[in-house]
Amino acid sequence: MSGLALLAPLLTALAAAVVASAVAPPPRRLHERVYPYLSPTLVGLARPAPSGMLGSVFVPILRDVADRVGRTLDRAGSMVTLTRLRQAGWFKGLPEPEMVVSYRLLQLRALATWTGAGLILGQILGATTAVRLILLTLAAVVGTTRTRGRLERAVMERRELMRIEIYTVNQLLAMRVRAGGGVIQAVKGIVERGSGGVIGELQEALRLHRAGWPGPDAFRRIAELAPEPFCARTYRLLATAEERGADLADALLSLSEDVRETRRETVKRAATKRRAAMLVPTIAILAPVLILFVAAPLPYLITSWQ
Repeated sequence: MSGLALLAPLLTALAAAVVASAVAPPPRRLHERVYPYLSPTLVGLARPAPSGMLGSVFVPILRDVADRVGRTLDRAGSMVTLTRLRQAGWFKGLPEPEMVVSYRLLQLRALATWTGAGLILGQILGATTAVRLILLTLAAVVGTTRTRGRLERAVMERRELMRIEIYTVNQLLAMRVRAGGGVIQAVKGIVERGSGGVIGELQEALRLHRAGWPGPDAFRRIAELAPEPFCARTYRLLATAEERGADLADALLSLSEDVRETRRETVKRAATKRRAAMLVPTIAILAPVLILFVAAPLPYLITSWQ
């Protein structure tokens, strides 16, 4: 009865909280409404403050610990980490300083989780001190490299996806430019009706343009951070067309043909590698059996000949 008596008020409070949040939802934070109109030099001002007494005490400590651990693990620096995060598409909608902090906290959580798992495993096995140190070291290495490996895989996956998308985006941009209108109007039309990685970067360029950046500078900015080289070429082409009024449609169509040829060659190389990989099990299984069949009668033949 004591357990049920404790569970009933908890469920009642949970139901009341759900009803209250549905009737009167909390207001949106100010930084979420202001961020789309901020320049990259001002996004640090949109950093939300920790809420509550515990948050104001422990959150800065965790941030500082995560920053120190992250700087120790990533010797390349915060700018390289920020570039990789943007290329992977992680932590979208956050200011640039908050993206790095969120990644550092993710690294710290992975390191603490795997280290704790190593300690628990050593305790369960009842291992010696040397074995526990080995398990702790291995767990720390896994926790250190796991987050970085996830980030690199996310960059590669997003690069492949954007290489597929850029062909269609270039075709649509060429049609809109041929139909009339400037580069900014053509990009707006694509962004309003599309979605994906390339559309997200074009949307970022439009956000920078609304924040006061000239159109060519906004396109060159996203070209510097693009993970896919063909996407960077498209953005630089848009910047040149916006700045000098060059013939954009023919250049976009030519770039689309280059993308298609590159993808075709990539598919051919991947198919060749997979065919070679398929031969490995066949050779590994059939070759020993064939050798046994061939070598089995050799002792009898040699003995009879003697």
